[in-house]
This record gives sequence, C-alpha cells and structure tokens, in this order.
Amino acid sequence: MKVLRRAGVDVTFPADQTCCGQVGYNGGFEQEAREVALHFMDVFDGDEPVVVPSGSCASMIKIFYLDLFADDPVLLERAQRLSERTHEFSDFLVNVLEVENVGAAFSGTVTYHDACHLLRELHISAEPRALIEGVSGAELAEMTDSDRCCGFGGLFSVKFPEVSAAILGEKLENIEASGAEVVVANDCGCLMHMRGALSRKGMRQRAMHIAELLASQSGLAVGQPERPEA
Repeated sequence: MKVLRRAGVDVTFPADQTCCGQVGYNGGFEQEAREVALHFMDVFDGDEPVVVPSGSCASMIKIFYLDLFADDPVLLERAQRLSERTHEFSDFLVNVLEVENVGAAFSGTVTYHDACHLLRELHISAEPRALIEGVSGAELAEMTDSDRCCGFGGLFSVKFPEVSAAILGEKLENIEASGAEVVVANDCGCLMHMRGALSRKGMRQRAMHIAELLASQSGLAVGQPERPEA
C-alpha cells in the first residue's frame, strides 16, 4: 500500500475481505471454495483494479475462478469481469502504471525466486526483475534454477513434508551460492516457507517480499502523472 500510494494511486483496503478460496479449492472442497469466492467477489465488486501481493492468490482469482463458476453463466460473467480487473502487484506497477523505478534505495545484493503460480499461470517473470533493477544500490544476482519450486506448494508441503523439505534444501543451496544477502519473491507462501528454513538453519540471507524492497526509501519524483484508483 505504501508503494502504491507513493506512486500516486488512491488505495483502499476493504476490511471485510477474506481468503480468496484457493486453499479449499486445492484441497478438493469446491463448494466451500465457491462460498468463499462469492464473498470475495461481493467485497471486490466494482470497477477499480484489484491489486494482489501474491501470485498464487492472483492466479486463483484470474484463472481458477473461471473454472469454479463455469457451470453458472451469471457468476461466470462476474468472475470474468473480476479476472480482468485483478493484477499481481509487480504486473500492476509495470504493465498498468508503466513504472519500473519507484524511487527505492537498498544497499545489497538481491536474488529473485520465481514463484510457481506467478511464473507458470500468469507468465510474470520480467516485471519483478525490472523493478529490482530499478532500486538504487541493489544488485540483482540470478540464482541457479530460479524458476524451480521452493517446495511449499500449499497443501503439498503438509501432505509430503519429506519431499517438500528436499526441494527446499536445493533452493536454499542456490540462494546461498548466488552470494545475495536477500532473496526476493512475490508470493507469501514461498516467502513463509523459505524464511522459516533460513531462520532454522541460521543462514545469513533474508527472505523479503518485493513490496518490502520497493518500500525501502521509496517515493516517486514530484510531477508524476495521476494514477488510477485500486
């Protein structure tokens, strides 16, 4: 919200919003997911863009709501309108606001993790990298296999903890080998998974959401054009 507001966007945060329904949907509880999704559509009904800070949530709204309501033409139309208005955070900044430099400053080396839903469902990869490169003082160091899963996968990490931990172990090795002090991602699930392991292992690297990085001393120059509401 800080980054968007400093980019000139009038941001509101509906207090009665809840989960988008992805957890239930992925677990096979489609009816329960529909109920949560209906509430979500009611809360975010309107014409404003909906900006989402997590690629997995954004893909649920933009792609899987269309599957969830495929058998109901009225609800499907509502879902399609919401899908068109919904943007993942970096996508909104780069492709809607056409901003790559938000005036942020950060001293250090940063590596980037491509979250699965963000990359494979929404095909967003260049946008977050452009934003990182626009941060004054930050050096982007690509890790090996940045596009490989971190092992979280939502319910996957609960059902298959040993496999999840093995995948995560490879990701941590690649983060360390990159030489970066910070690993940045655009998905809250990935960040929780990696941050927990980094802490448990006593590693020096930090896991940071891209919004946190962009909020570091952020602020657009005076005279930027007015931006749409979100």
